[in-house]
Amino acid sequence: MELIEIFNAFAMIVLGSFIGMLFGSIPGLGAALTIVLLLPITYFMSPLAAILLLLSAYQSAEYGGSISALTLGIPGTPAAAATVIDGFEYAKNTSPGKAISFSLMASSIGGISGSLLLIFLSKPLTVLALKMSAPEYFLVGTLGLFAIATLASKDIIKSAISAILGLLTATIGMDLFTGAHRFTFDRVELLEGVNMIVLIVGVFGISEIFNIINDGFANKQVTTKEMLKSKITFKEFKGVSKHIGLGSIIGSLVGAFPGTGAGTASFFSYSLGKKISKSTPEYGKGNPEGIVAPEAANNATVGGSLLPLLTLGIPGSATIAIIMGAFVIHGIQPGPKVFETNTVLVNGIIWGFLIAAIVIFFIGKLLTPFFARILIVPNKFLVPLLLVISTMGVYANNKLFFDIWVALGLGMLAILCKKLDYSLPAFVLAFILSPIIEENFRRALSMSSGNYTIFFSSIFSKVLILSIIILIFFGIKSTLKNRKQY
Repeated sequence: MELIEIFNAFAMIVLGSFIGMLFGSIPGLGAALTIVLLLPITYFMSPLAAILLLLSAYQSAEYGGSISALTLGIPGTPAAAATVIDGFEYAKNTSPGKAISFSLMASSIGGISGSLLLIFLSKPLTVLALKMSAPEYFLVGTLGLFAIATLASKDIIKSAISAILGLLTATIGMDLFTGAHRFTFDRVELLEGVNMIVLIVGVFGISEIFNIINDGFANKQVTTKEMLKSKITFKEFKGVSKHIGLGSIIGSLVGAFPGTGAGTASFFSYSLGKKISKSTPEYGKGNPEGIVAPEAANNATVGGSLLPLLTLGIPGSATIAIIMGAFVIHGIQPGPKVFETNTVLVNGIIWGFLIAAIVIFFIGKLLTPFFARILIVPNKFLVPLLLVISTMGVYANNKLFFDIWVALGLGMLAILCKKLDYSLPAFVLAFILSPIIEENFRRALSMSSGNYTIFFSSIFSKVLILSIIILIFFGIKSTLKNRKQY
């Protein structure tokens, strides 16, 4: 590989990291739209530079989503929805600088973990992914639903109701199997269902704007110079290191299975992190563990989702499917043979991807002081800006004014749910998991001609069922313990 090509590749990594961070931080835009906008300019680049530009933008956008989640309470990407639960509270009440630094540190380590997965575990995980089919994917989704119990409000019944509402909301649209219209009310705009971006911005963004207006535009928290400092001590890092490791592992593994996505991984990590934490009562009030676990996970999924593309030619996520376009543009067919026919290119992608995770850390570190100052802006100036950005993000997704009204309605419902102590995280996670559960359940029954024993047929199925039983047991035990305390 020539020196000039290495320099160009590195330059594209830096450029992609900056653009991804910027677009990811704007609610409603996110990684997929960033890649779509960058894809046309890759026609004029070398294959390595083009692919690394897109991959670094994808990786950086996943981190960028946490910036608005932490400073504004509005997730920039669906995967940052788990981060906002503790991150926004920590930023407001403790330190916006440290909140962003925790996220940046976890995202970088998660990205590096995803890169190492590509380097060392590509073949074993590919074999595992191939052995999993519709029954196993259904059980993975079901496992996530039962894990919602750990995201519950004080009332586990309300958390379950929130999850059911999330599942029902996800059924809106055209049935993929029969073509039937479900709960569309004869609106063409709802044929594709409620868009994920619309739901996230509505539930977290619009509701937060209404809350600020309801409080009379008053900045409740006084942000001092001390709060703007972003340096994390070794003791603070050590305190969250277990959760960074947990998020990195879960994100890498979840990303390797096509269709699961960063949103699923981040909520899984948050949920399991809360379960193993020694400071569980602090969750939801600004626990840094609740920042690092989902952030490490959503960045680790990027490397994981690239794995099936390189080894099998199957994109692991919608965004990776767009990046696959760059391969095709340059006449490269991803899959098992790419390691033999384009060895230099594949090695360049893998090692360049690792460098991108490191570059993101330094760019983020440079911009952290600027991001941290967003909370200083008076709410009377911030609210109009938030409203414009949120509206733009919702509209840019499908170019539909109807989506803006849906986001507005969801925002008002979210305020009501908060007041009644229903679980918004449970609602969002159920919405994310619903397509995985429904589609794979129906596909599995179609494969077995209606025989339910297909869900018990493989060793993976049995392990997942056992995990669900264990979750139910601990959920009941925790509920009974809480009732005794009150």
